[in-house]
Amino acid sequence: MRLSAKSRFAVAAMIDLALRESSGPVPLNSIGQRLQISLSYLEQLFSKLRQQGLVESTRGPGGGYTLGRSAQLISVADIIRAVEGPRGLQADEAGDTGEAGWQLTRDLWSGLNSRMMEHLQGIKLLQL
Repeated sequence: MRLSAKSRFAVAAMIDLALRESSGPVPLNSIGQRLQISLSYLEQLFSKLRQQGLVESTRGPGGGYTLGRSAQLISVADIIRAVEGPRGLQADEAGDTGEAGWQLTRDLWSGLNSRMMEHLQGIKLLQL
């Protein structure tokens, strides 16, 4: 099980957005400058976040992004699922142990992944 850079950047960007959205839509370039993430990478992440309703975009001068719903209702698991897809934190099927090793430990890793996602579901953006 591994938390990808994509997930880490998405969570950090969502925290940045939540901290600043009270003053209006937050431009991606300002998030990128603060977090040292390229604008093109943020655009890819925010496209996925927007598709899942976690953020909303405003075009034009003064435009940018706002949260799609209250920070109390957005969990870390929601963010990870948005950018990683439905598999979230699941490990590669063969993993580092090879196919035979994966078959022997599949239930262990599957259960651990489920518990991790349950834990992350309980952590809300507002808390961060």
